[in-house]
Amino acid sequence: MRRSGACQLALAAFAVVLLGGARDPILVPEISQHEVDLQQGFTGTELLLFGAILSPDGQRAAQDYDIVVVLKGPTSSIVVREKQKVAGIWINAASTELRSAPSYYAVASNRPIDQIVDDKTAAIYELGLKWLQLSPIGAIDPEEQVRFAKGLVELNRSNGLYREEEGAVKVSEGVLYQARIGLPSRVPTGVYTAETFAIAHGVVVASASSTVEVRKQGMERVIADFSQKDGFLYGLLAVAVSVAMGWIAGRLFSRR
Repeated sequence: MRRSGACQLALAAFAVVLLGGARDPILVPEISQHEVDLQQGFTGTELLLFGAILSPDGQRAAQDYDIVVVLKGPTSSIVVREKQKVAGIWINAASTELRSAPSYYAVASNRPIDQIVDDKTAAIYELGLKWLQLSPIGAIDPEEQVRFAKGLVELNRSNGLYREEEGAVKVSEGVLYQARIGLPSRVPTGVYTAETFAIAHGVVVASASSTVEVRKQGMERVIADFSQKDGFLYGLLAVAVSVAMGWIAGRLFSRR
């Protein structure tokens, strides 16, 4: 009896070491560039998100982890409208306003996300396009909410602003990870958040984040600053330029 009790105690202690004694890893993230300048002729760029997975004492982590990287642009409210064809003409039909639509969203992982976490965890951390919390404003039918959300996602996906890249994260020796994420030419400006998640057995055990600023430079920045600081004058100037260009074009064609 004593030997049996001693064995049970030893097994319990061993289980505590395995389950409770393990310490969470530390993520040390970095990005190839923290500033992206949008100048004339900008055709897009590629960011390298990389880092290390370490134990609290700075050594190699005790086990292998799944890695998911999310790069998200500034969020804002947006009105999504459906088009309907009436008498051969496309017109605006139903619409809804979404409170927190990211201007850019990309997720990369070392393997398919549905093999890494369950739906509940994916929804909590927004790991995947289907789990984006777009937050519609006002009362809306759940089926319509799903339809509008899918429409926005597909539109931004086709423009390269929303993307999922399963298998894009490469993990070397269980320590170093890296992922390449592209930014299209029409990428919106603002401060982007790059967040890395270390996941073990479906549980997020560590996360770390860094930022990237996408900004306009040169004449594009001057025009953008002018339009934001003095929108009324900018509007008048735009109208005046349009009228002048129309008058010049009319004079040129009338001479012919």
